[in-house]
Amino acid sequence: MKQMHLAAHFPGVNSTTVWTDPRSRSQIDFASFEHLARTAERGKFDFFFLAEGLRLREHDGRIHDLDVVGRPESLTVLNALAAVTERLGLAATVNATFNEPYELARRLATLDHLSAGRAAWNVVTSSDAFTGENFRRGGFLDRADRYTRAAEFVSTARKLWDSWTPDGISRPFQHSGQHFEISGEFTVPRPPQGHPVVIQAGDSDEGREFAASAADVIFTRHGTLDAGRAFYADVKARLAKYGRQPGDLKIMPGVTVVIGDTDAEARENAAEIRRQQVSPQNAILALEQVWGRDLSSYDPDGPLPAIDPDPGSSLVQGRVRVADPAAVAARWRELSEAGGLSIRQTVIESTARQSFIGSPETVAAELEKSVAADAADGFILVPHLTPGGLDDFVDRVVPLLQERGVFRSEYTGSTLRSHLGLAEPVWNG
Repeated sequence: MKQMHLAAHFPGVNSTTVWTDPRSRSQIDFASFEHLARTAERGKFDFFFLAEGLRLREHDGRIHDLDVVGRPESLTVLNALAAVTERLGLAATVNATFNEPYELARRLATLDHLSAGRAAWNVVTSSDAFTGENFRRGGFLDRADRYTRAAEFVSTARKLWDSWTPDGISRPFQHSGQHFEISGEFTVPRPPQGHPVVIQAGDSDEGREFAASAADVIFTRHGTLDAGRAFYADVKARLAKYGRQPGDLKIMPGVTVVIGDTDAEARENAAEIRRQQVSPQNAILALEQVWGRDLSSYDPDGPLPAIDPDPGSSLVQGRVRVADPAAVAARWRELSEAGGLSIRQTVIESTARQSFIGSPETVAAELEKSVAADAADGFILVPHLTPGGLDDFVDRVVPLLQERGVFRSEYTGSTLRSHLGLAEPVWNG
C-alpha cells in the first residue's frame, strides 16, 4: 500500500491566513512557530516548511497590508526549532538568486548538524528587479538565467558538502562555472544526511525540469485529481534522463483542509473561511494584480471590468507576476458569466488553493485516493490559522490515515531523508 507523506507550511504573510479570526496569533513570536512545529511532530509529519520574503510587497506604491507584520528569516527560526523538536524535518525557503553558495551551504550544513539530519532547502529563484534593489549586487537575473544559476548553485553547494569525507577529513574545493568561481576549504563537516534535502517549488516547464534534475521534493499546486495526475506523470517521466528513479523525487502539492463534524458543516465552514480570506478589499487587490490597473472605483459585488489588462503594469510589486494577464482575465470572465458571479465571487472561485473539505472520514478517504491514484506522493498542508490551524487535522484525520495503513504511526528513522524514503547521496569527493 502506497504510503503518504505529510508536511506543514507555516501560514505566513499571505491571503490564506484569516487575520480577523480571534484565534489568530503573531507571525513573528517564537511561540507561534513552536506550536505549529510541535503539532506537526505530534502528527508524525515529515517536515515543517517556512516561506521567504526578501522585500515588503507594494500595491500602487503602498506597502501591502498583509506584509506589515514582517517576515523573519527562515534558517534562524529553524535553528531555534531544532532545539524543541526531535524528529520533524525543518525546511527553509532560501533564494538562489540573491545568495552565494559558500555561505548558504554553510548555514544549511549547520542546521543539519544541529538537528541531527533534519535540514531541507526549498530552492526558489527571482527575476524581480524590485526585490534585487534590497541587495548590494543591486541587479537581478533575466528570467531565462534564473534556473541556470539555481542549478549551478545547487551543484556547487553539493560539491562543498562533499569536500569533507564521511569520516571527517577536509579537502580543498574548487568550482569554476558560468555564475560562480570559488575555491578554498569548507568549514563545516559533511552534514549528517550527506546533503540536506532539496525542495523545489514551481509548476513551469523550467521548474519541472529543474526539479527532475536536482530536487528531492517538488512543492506544487494543482486543483483537481486529473490535473494532479497529469503533473505527476509529466514530472516523473523526466527523471530517467537524469539517471533517476520515480521514487527519487516526491511530489507534494500544497493544500488546505477544512473539517466539520459532517460534510455539510465542513462545506459551510469552508465557505465562511473563503469569505474571510477574500474580503471586498482583497477582491479588488486580487483583480488589480491581474488587470494591472487601478480598479478601486469598482464595486466588489459588481461585474468584472470590461477593459483589458495592462500587461506592462508595475502597480503591484514584489509578488509573482501573472504570466499571461489576458488569458487569466478571459478565464475569469468565462467563469463569471457562466455563474453570474460578482468580482468577489469570481476571485473566491478562481484563487482557492486545492482543498479537501468534509468530515474527518471524508478528508482521510480523499487524501488516500489522491495518493493511490498517483496524483501526489503526499501533501504540504497550508492551514488558515496561526498557529493552531493544524490541530484538528492532527487530532481527527491523522489517526484515520494511520488506521487505513497509509501513514506512519511512529517515526522509523531520525533524519528527514529517512522520513521521505530517500537514500543518502553517495559521497562524491
